[in-house]
This record gives sequence, C-alpha cells and structure tokens, in this order.
Amino acid sequence: MIFKFLKYLSPINYFNLVRLDKSTIFPDWEFVPKSIQGMVTLDDRYITEDAKFLDASWQLIQKGYVGNSKTISFDIKVDLFDEYLFARKYYNKIWVYFTLILRIISFHNPYKELKAFISTRNINRTNVYANPIVNKDWNEYKSELVKNQPKVSVVIPTLNRYDYLKDVLEDLEKQEYPNFDVIVVDQSEPFDKVFYDNYKLNLKLIHQKEKALWLARNTAVKISNAEYMLLFDDDSRVEKDWIENHLKCLDFFNTPISSGTSISVIGAKVPESYSYFKLSDQIDTGNVMLKKDVFRKVGLFDRQFEKQRMGDGEFGLRTYLAGFLNVSNPYAQRLHLKVGTGGLRQMGSWDGLRPTNWFAPRPIPSVLYYFRKYYGPVLTKYYLLRTIPPSLLPYRYKGKSKIMLIGYLVALVLFPFVIFQVFKSWRLASKKLKQGDLIEKLD
Repeated sequence: MIFKFLKYLSPINYFNLVRLDKSTIFPDWEFVPKSIQGMVTLDDRYITEDAKFLDASWQLIQKGYVGNSKTISFDIKVDLFDEYLFARKYYNKIWVYFTLILRIISFHNPYKELKAFISTRNINRTNVYANPIVNKDWNEYKSELVKNQPKVSVVIPTLNRYDYLKDVLEDLEKQEYPNFDVIVVDQSEPFDKVFYDNYKLNLKLIHQKEKALWLARNTAVKISNAEYMLLFDDDSRVEKDWIENHLKCLDFFNTPISSGTSISVIGAKVPESYSYFKLSDQIDTGNVMLKKDVFRKVGLFDRQFEKQRMGDGEFGLRTYLAGFLNVSNPYAQRLHLKVGTGGLRQMGSWDGLRPTNWFAPRPIPSVLYYFRKYYGPVLTKYYLLRTIPPSLLPYRYKGKSKIMLIGYLVALVLFPFVIFQVFKSWRLASKKLKQGDLIEKLD
C-alpha cells in the first residue's frame, strides 16, 4: 500500500494491491511530466522525503492523471507522523480516530501512536478532487475508432422490468452511433415476447428461464459477434451520444475499458471525481464498455455471485490485476433509477451489507468470498470493523459520518446478533472458497 494506514482507512481497494506484473498504478514522481507535476503541491510537512512524493503520487491519481510513467514500489517506509498526516489530509476525522483505536488495541506502542496523533491535530482535511487534471484535447479529438464504426453489442439482462426497459430501448433507438446490436437476456415471469416487436433496433432476444444475472451476461458475451461489449442495466437512462463517447474514450486513452459514471436517484451524493477522467477503481456492469479481448484474457463473470453481490467488483479486480487500464468516463453517464422491483431486489439482494432479516448473514456471503480471496483475512476483518456497524442503520444514512457513530453504539447493543450474522457469512464464504471460482473461459 502507498501508505500503510490505508489498510484501516480503505482496506478493500483495487489500488492497494500489486498487479500480476508486480506494478502499481501510482506514478513515480521523478518520471511524471513537468507540466503535470505543476498541478500538484508538494507537502513539506512530511518528515520522510519519500512520504512527500508518495502523497504527490496519491494526489495525481485522485486528480485524474492517466499516464504511462514508471510506477512506485509499495516497499517504501515512512514515519508514523507521516501516516497520521496522510490520514488527516484525506479522510474524515471519524476514520482517523478509528485508526488510532485499532492501532492501540492491536498492541502498537500507545505513546508513539498518541504522540503522532496529537502532533497532527492541526492538519485540516484537503479536498484532493479540487482542480482536477483537465484533458483539453477531448472536445476537439476526432476519434478514428468512432470513424471506423466497429460493431458494439449492448448487453441488457432484465427481470420483470418491462415498464422501465421500454425507456431503455427507446434511449438506444436515439443513439447517434449506428453500428450496434442489443442483446437482451430476459428472465421475466411471465415472459412477454410481443413487448419487443416494434423497436427499431438490431435486437437479439434470449429467453433465459433461470433467474441468474451472471449467467445472463456471460451468455450474451459468448453469443456476441462484436469486438466491443457495452454492459447496461434495465433501469437506466442515457443520452444519445452515450455509445459514441464510450468508444471515443477507448481511443483517446488507448484503453480497453471505459467505465461510464452512474448517477443514482437514491443513495450517496455524486462523487466529485465523476466530473472528470480518472483511473477507475471499479467496474459497474450497468455502464461499462470493454474490448472482448478483456474477457478472453481474464475469463467471464464468476457464477459464485449468482443471486448475491459483488460479481462486477470481482471481475473488475481481475482486470486490474491483469494490467488492463480502466478509465472513468464522465461523458458516458447514465441515470440509475434503482427501482424497487425486479432485478436483484426480486432475488432478495440489493445492498451487500444489509440482509433481509436478523437471522440472515451479514454481509452477503459472496462479499466475504471476494474479499477473502483477493485481500486475505486481515484486510477483510478491517473492512468488517469499518462497515458492519454503519450498516445497522437504514441505507439513506449511508456516507453520513456523524450519524454513523450511532451505528457503532447500536452494534454494541446488538453485539450477539451482529456476531451471529458475521460468523454465518464467514462460514458460507468459506464454503465458496473451498469450492473455488466458477469462471468460464472465453474461447
């Protein structure tokens, strides 16, 4: 990890892991172009010289640097003061206190911890997303890829959402980009074939009797004869230049993955980073374009996630570890309606941390299967400590740090129930790990 305290502050993040080729995504400051260096202020408050440049590298990634510079090593050691300085600069105070408590109860020297904690008390939080790197050439860029009009397959699994799917297909009818087909994998019951009759689209319809999201996506990828896959959801709205902007992004950054931004009508506020290009630490299968070669190299979606959560997260991490560049694309935006019926909600799963009843596992077992497989048990436990108490509160309070404190008090009161839920999830995740992944290769 670029700073060791990230294991407490953000334990489950793609960028905390070294890729299969032993590289990271954080650029070595020495090799960053001078014009880009000028967009970042070096922080001389750090004691360790290396920490100053690690902080600059962190800033670059958050501000949208997408380059091919030599990257740093995670072997650099920095002073304890520097770790607390970093935490205070970029994270909410509640998580700095959380880190201090974890450090003390895990037998780190309390005198040294408190000294570093107190000595950084005047460090104010910095908005790292202010003044992002602007790609000035984007608006004038004439994409050869768009000009050549390669075929794109838009993949839409659907389950009992015909009222919303109507708008989705009408948005696709309005697309300015001409060379695409739409592969709909319909799992609805009852199945309404007539619904699809009047759309002016190159539409391929698959009636899938098994209600299985990842089977649906895998099937569509396998039958497509396009070299570009655009994964979409059945409760979304997009503008007419949506497909074209995905292709343009692939060409502009010479990348195989364009992750469009998703603006939810409910839930957390829109991240500031959604307004500019940056390296993405996630793949949202409701709005992402990938070259088919990505699937050929890393395989299809893991069916261990059927009727559960994090299948797209696990797939995205595989692409990151394989070295693929994934760019968050603000010009390929979708409005995600997150409707209350159909889809994963009908399968009994929506939020991975909030089970349907007190005797159900918390989090959903597939979440622990994914995290334990790639991040190991220690980081997974830090993740649980950070996320389980806030998950005891309703979803509408997600991300509200002051209210989350109540979640920790509730967790103390309900400790026996919470421990029961977590152990149940851990046991079921262990069964998945023992069975192994269900990842089919794409020929």
